[in-house]
Amino acid sequence: MNKQLIAVIVIILGVIGSVFWLKNRPKDELYKVMKVPEFSMTNQHNQTITDRDMLGKVYVVEFFFTSCPTICPVMSHNLRSVEDEINDPNLGFISVTIDPKRDTPDRLLEYSKQIGVKTPNWHYLTANRETIEQLSDKFNIYVGKDETTAEGLNHSGKLALVDKQGNIRSRYTTSGVPLLFYSGLNYKDPQGKEPSLSGAYHPEIEFLKEDIKKLLAE
Repeated sequence: MNKQLIAVIVIILGVIGSVFWLKNRPKDELYKVMKVPEFSMTNQHNQTITDRDMLGKVYVVEFFFTSCPTICPVMSHNLRSVEDEINDPNLGFISVTIDPKRDTPDRLLEYSKQIGVKTPNWHYLTANRETIEQLSDKFNIYVGKDETTAEGLNHSGKLALVDKQGNIRSRYTTSGVPLLFYSGLNYKDPQGKEPSLSGAYHPEIEFLKEDIKKLLAE
């Protein structure tokens, strides 16, 4: 049997094994994406917060900035709805500003009050811009480069869900592929295909709530 034939057989067996696993895995199982990247930043109360401080908590991570006129208010509103619905002392949020020159701890504290944050586990974090960009790269959540241009304030509306052990987790899509990150945006349609700032639907926020509850129960 030549090497090419062996390679083809191995690939076929791998595909069959993957399909079998996807069909037979527990329906409520959440995919383990990776360990949460290490971070150490200053929050709105001038306290240093690290990934180690969040161990034992289920938490959501976003990148945003306080003067963002478009998706950030939507994401903040949707995360506040998560906070209100679940209201658990082991639930937390990490909001990392991508505009550290303007978003000082005092400004971040003011913003947290504006949106009505209740839990002491919601940390608005800042650091130097290089550290923030490096962290977004490690999360694989898009943040525009070069803070001196408009592009530098572009960012993704994705949210990372972290479990009590410090693992990023996600559900699987209906096609059996890990979702990886959750959308914090609103949509015109229930399926979440057409983003809209004023949209009435936010299906992945509902997924996020369900999956947070699963992780809190672990």
